[in-house]
Amino acid sequence: MITKAVRLYGADDLRLEEFELPEIADDEILVKVVSDSICMSTWKLLKQGKAHKRCPQDVDVNPVIIGHEFAGEIVKVGSKWAGEFRPGEKFAQQPALNYKGSLASPGYSYRYCGGDATYCIMPHEVMELGCLLHYDGESYFGASLGEPMSCIVGGYHANYHTNKTNYEHSMGVRPGGSVLILGGAGPMGLGAIEYPLVIDKKPARIVVTDVDNARLARAREVIPPAFAAGKGVELIFVNPLEQEDEFSCLMSLTGGKGYDDVFVYAPVRSLAEMGDRLLAFDGCMNFFAGPSDGGFRAEINLYNCHYTSTHIMGTTGGNTDDLKEALSLFASGELRPAVMVTHIGGLDSAIYATSSLPNIPGG
Repeated sequence: MITKAVRLYGADDLRLEEFELPEIADDEILVKVVSDSICMSTWKLLKQGKAHKRCPQDVDVNPVIIGHEFAGEIVKVGSKWAGEFRPGEKFAQQPALNYKGSLASPGYSYRYCGGDATYCIMPHEVMELGCLLHYDGESYFGASLGEPMSCIVGGYHANYHTNKTNYEHSMGVRPGGSVLILGGAGPMGLGAIEYPLVIDKKPARIVVTDVDNARLARAREVIPPAFAAGKGVELIFVNPLEQEDEFSCLMSLTGGKGYDDVFVYAPVRSLAEMGDRLLAFDGCMNFFAGPSDGGFRAEINLYNCHYTSTHIMGTTGGNTDDLKEALSLFASGELRPAVMVTHIGGLDSAIYATSSLPNIPGG
């Protein structure tokens, strides 16, 4: 089987090539890729090359296929999986494998498995971990965007609040509380705005900040405050550059109480420090954005950590249950993956789009 794929050979070295895929083993599955959405995580892989934790050290001689948010159709099934999968059916997949402690992941680590390809081979560990999912939705792009949405879902599930009586954590954002999404008008931020509108334990208020008025305008257009109000949630968009005092402005929106849950959606030190300052009693800040700098640091208020029980954590990726939840919400129409999409291109535009991603406006 001939495939065409974008392969990584090292830092800043991507090549679109045609090559022969090997015949699949009995415990592998051959798939046709229809869609792949592009993630900043792949840009970080491109910039770091071998320094990236998921990149093989022999990538210069055994290049890997990039792209981890992909979906498509099953073409051929190894005998081990013949009773579970069949040729012709659609699939979605969860790339965060964590197989036996390994960081290897589709789109980062495999010679023959990645989304920027016409065809690729699913290795046995994907199926063994239940990370190849049957998909019955109408759109392939919805299945692709299930992966980034699962990261958002996982972030909301991982936030927690404390119980001083028995020390058991109450998982998830505080029902009826205030959520702050810093740097939240980008594509991932839009998903983070929509998701809490459909969960059972909704917050009462969501405040979203961004310094780009064009992105804020689009966010208001695709998720209007009136739409959120119909779901029982107050939605407020703020450009902090237009405020005389950002802290006072954002704090006043909660009546001076502060935010129960803060999500930092851009790896910017000032955002993390502002989020820490704005935490309410027992507030939880999730540093969601992954920095490319391994020494990235910010100052936190340990006085508040001690006396007002503020706490900071971070999440990266989602698990398979998060992906299933995202796909189910897409299929039901409760979540709209299309709000995250602004550009569509073919495989021949993948190298430019990936390498230029920080400078491309929109989703």
